[in-house]
Amino acid sequence: MKGIKRQWTASEADRWTKEDYLVFVISPLVYMLLAVGTALSLLLLWYGWVLLAVGLALLGLMIWIIDPKLKAISLDYELKQKKYLEQVERIERWEE
Repeated sequence: MKGIKRQWTASEADRWTKEDYLVFVISPLVYMLLAVGTALSLLLLWYGWVLLAVGLALLGLMIWIIDPKLKAISLDYELKQKKYLEQVERIERWEE
C-alpha cells in the first residue's frame, strides 16, 4: 500500500504518525467485528461468517501496518537492555 511506511528507526517509531492513527481507528472496529462475527457464527448465521472474515482481514491489515514500528522499538529496547546487563555484570564482578 502506498503511503504506509514500512522502514523505521527507533526514534521515528516512538513518535505518533498516521500509521498509529490508522491502527487506532481500525483496532476497535476489528474487536467489534470479531466479537459480533463470532457470536453470529456460533448461531450459524451466514452474515456472522462474513463479519468474522472482514474482522480477520482488518486484523491482518492492522498487524501489517504496525508490526514494523513495534519491531524497531523492540530492537532498540533489546540493545539498551543488553548494554545495561553488561554494565551490571561488570559492577557485580567489581570491574568498575
